[in-house]
Amino acid sequence: MSAQRKIWHNGSLVDWDEATLHVGSHGLHYGMGFFEGLRCHATPAGPAIFRLTDHLARLARSAAAYLIPLPYGIDDLGEACRQVVRANELTDCYLRPVMYLGTGENPFRAPWHISIIPSANGPLVGAPKDTGVRAKVSSFNRIATNVIPPAAKATGQYLNSYLAQLEAVTSGYDEAVLLNTQGQVTDGWAHNLFTVRDGVLTTPSLSSGALAGVVRDTLLTLAAEAGIAAGADILTRTDLYFADECFLTGTAAGIVPVVNVDGRPVGDGKVGPITQQLTSRYAEVITGATADHADWRELV
Repeated sequence: MSAQRKIWHNGSLVDWDEATLHVGSHGLHYGMGFFEGLRCHATPAGPAIFRLTDHLARLARSAAAYLIPLPYGIDDLGEACRQVVRANELTDCYLRPVMYLGTGENPFRAPWHISIIPSANGPLVGAPKDTGVRAKVSSFNRIATNVIPPAAKATGQYLNSYLAQLEAVTSGYDEAVLLNTQGQVTDGWAHNLFTVRDGVLTTPSLSSGALAGVVRDTLLTLAAEAGIAAGADILTRTDLYFADECFLTGTAAGIVPVVNVDGRPVGDGKVGPITQQLTSRYAEVITGATADHADWRELV
């Protein structure tokens, strides 16, 4: 990322090199922070951030799970995201709002900071999406609800995801899938997960520990509109093996087909028709190629 980029930091646009974190920050030492990932797309009406308000509302919920209020309102942060896109003259880009604990006498007295970081490309999202990826069910379980709230996008808890993905990659796979301590599928290491079996689209229920993903919610809506039977339910490891199709979803990655799980081909080992249909429909919606769901595309 170019050092000439501007970052929104605690209420002001600053140069990339000025948006620094002190080594004494509690957020660095203890992983105390919350974050979101947003995509801005070029649309016929101009650059638009997809479901901006929904993402920032989730950031507020994540912080609230730890009894922390946002240091700025959702509307203010929304305008800050727009400022970052405009100031960097970006169209298609990725934005990372991150809220973290600063320095202080102890973690309970330190101030909270927030920054919005732009990227032209976004984070690494694994193997090419056109041919699909190979996934491994991790030996690391998803953190339990009474250990750390999995519904929050808190920075420190992503060590759990890191371990799962590290295991998958070093074992020769592309992506990790995590189970909870009851053996139920929760999600990928940084993505929600869907299966298709006998024409029915299913994603793990939130009660299993899956994150309430914005793209997850988007696809459930789009599937229902397309007449595809869709819903959330309990999934087990063998449901992945017996699926006709499987894919991962996330703001950074979009829709990533899974064609193999634990060395077993999913369906015929190729990207399935429902996955292809939803991928095309999702692309239409986020880029404004359709007038549908215009409220999801929040113009810069």
